[in-house]
Amino acid sequence: MKVSRFMKSACVLGLSAVCALGVAGCSNSSTAPGSSNDGSVSGGVAATVNGEPISEDLVTNYIESLRAQYGLTDEGSWGQYLAASSLTPESLRENIINSYVELELMEEGAAAAGIVADDATVQGYVDSMKSNYDSDEKWQEALAGAGMTEDEYRQEIARQLVSQEFTATFESTEEPTDEEMLQYAQMYSSMFNGAKRSSHILFSADDEATAREVLERLQSGELDFAEAAQTYSQDGSASNGGDVGWDKLSNFVTEYQTALDGLGKGELSDLVVSQFGIHIIKCTDTFEPATTTADDGTVSANITSVSELPEEFQEVVKTAAKNQKSTENYQAWLTSERESADIVINPMPEDVPYNVDMSQYSATNGLATEDNGTVDETITEDETQGTVPEGGEGADDAQTEGGEGEGQDGEGQQTEGTE
Repeated sequence: MKVSRFMKSACVLGLSAVCALGVAGCSNSSTAPGSSNDGSVSGGVAATVNGEPISEDLVTNYIESLRAQYGLTDEGSWGQYLAASSLTPESLRENIINSYVELELMEEGAAAAGIVADDATVQGYVDSMKSNYDSDEKWQEALAGAGMTEDEYRQEIARQLVSQEFTATFESTEEPTDEEMLQYAQMYSSMFNGAKRSSHILFSADDEATAREVLERLQSGELDFAEAAQTYSQDGSASNGGDVGWDKLSNFVTEYQTALDGLGKGELSDLVVSQFGIHIIKCTDTFEPATTTADDGTVSANITSVSELPEEFQEVVKTAAKNQKSTENYQAWLTSERESADIVINPMPEDVPYNVDMSQYSATNGLATEDNGTVDETITEDETQGTVPEGGEGADDAQTEGGEGEGQDGEGQQTEGTE
């Protein structure tokens, strides 16, 4: 449980979290820097950015909501966790404040660039999320549970859309060099190792007889799989011969993935039943690069050319390399803005509820443990530096519930049989 994960889960720092309506503590975390909020805890101003205040309550409520979310509400577990993470209440507070500082600078930059959210687009996201609830009453209950009104929800979506559009202005148009591509190919190859590409034919759950007949004809060689998929499959992938791409680029339902795991290239599954119906699965390709074993036993893929990767993986590598350049562009702008901004961080009040006497804890005896007794990941101070969401966290994340039970194939197409 790293604070970098903390930052991503907060309502103010990600559109997907805002749209999910399921993140603890959104009631105050969703307030923008400089805005007032209810539920006063400590009062006062934590910091100012070019004269714009960041309230102490905003920071306090943010930290308290995270403590509640991760079960660190008692002083002992909180102090142990901070110690194991090489943090203090003061340093954590400063890192949270810095995240709000960066958010404020981003909003100022977007305003200067004339970027505003389109009202119709914002309303589209609101309507899409509302459609997941049976009644307006349940929708209002969900909003209340997330600690916001519909207007606040709408404002937060608008804020995140502005963030996306602004950060997109830093996208790199420069193509990655061959050296950069190879570097990322080597980085990603281990993740891709063992990937399997598959096609499937989907039948309705009550049509086992047809599914069994088609399977037998496929096994005998009487039917071609792609042609059978076009004829019989009820999935959108039918027009593409049933191809749903690489499993490493998709998120298949458990039954599908388990069956695929047991197949070699060219092999057929038996009938596989999932929530979507009955599948016949064919493994059409595998990716197993050459590997090298280090002295410590670590196995890594040995990629000497990007061309050794399937085309779909090459696109992932290229996108990652370009995104890195975009991130560097944005960070360079942000650094420049911070250097020129008038930023004042006030001392932490002693009475904030997350303050603990750290002299009672040390990194050696303060290791946080998971419920199973294993030691949790510790947090480095650098990891607590939350960042303004980049363009990669897209508005498509708003469809958090409407797309449940579906996934994407290698080309990003929606396919049944995935989750």
